[in-house]
Amino acid sequence: MKKFYKNCPVVFIALFVFTTCLFSGLYAKAASQYYYQIKIYHFKNATQESRLDAYLQNAYIPALHKAGVKNVGVFKLIKQDSLDRKIYVVVPYRTWDALENTDQKILKDQTYLDAGKDYLDAPYNNAPYARIETIIARAFVNAPVPNMPDLTGKKADRVYELRSYEGATEKLHASKVKMFNIGDEMAIFKKYGMNGVFYSEVIAGSHMPNLMYMTTYNTKQDNIDKWKQFGKDAQFVALGKMPEYQHNVSKGESFFLYPTDYSDY
Repeated sequence: MKKFYKNCPVVFIALFVFTTCLFSGLYAKAASQYYYQIKIYHFKNATQESRLDAYLQNAYIPALHKAGVKNVGVFKLIKQDSLDRKIYVVVPYRTWDALENTDQKILKDQTYLDAGKDYLDAPYNNAPYARIETIIARAFVNAPVPNMPDLTGKKADRVYELRSYEGATEKLHASKVKMFNIGDEMAIFKKYGMNGVFYSEVIAGSHMPNLMYMTTYNTKQDNIDKWKQFGKDAQFVALGKMPEYQHNVSKGESFFLYPTDYSDY
């Protein structure tokens, strides 16, 4: 055996190169996955809403753009809860380092500090919001980057649907993630033009284990029609019958949103 190894150095070189390329490829694919920060501002009244809009439009989003963060989405619920109103801010980051450090980085931007003064220097008894809820998610392997939706309808009529699928256990949740990636459920969304902005697995949030994704539509009727097509699709029906994908969603929630005038989406 030693004689074989000695006389066949090419085998070892080839094996080494193959192994290195394999793991480098896997690392590169994993490293290319975006991280999404979903900030949900809870506010009480029109005054707070106006102050939040001013901060996001004139200070926060311009500062993120300046720091290299593109395509920031700002959305509001089509039907607001009068007791708990919300603004959703979706920030896509290329790397974990960017997610961790960008907010600290923009605090050194004097233009941001000046434009956001009302928000940043708000007194304790006159806050611009009630609470901030933050969700951190990692893009699916087979949908590593966010997409700009291909919509033709008026921005005011568009519907952005943010969905959360919770799993009863970590194993069942992993099954649903697999259904999206290996089962290629995302291809069905694409087939019917449901404009997936992002697909992700939540890694920090209040409803774990869960995944979240966002699809978009020209109108509410467009949303209804395309979901009907999706539900009847032969591939989706077949996936739903596979034993490995049974009972992998214990709770599903849909949030119907519209983009603000200053949203990048």
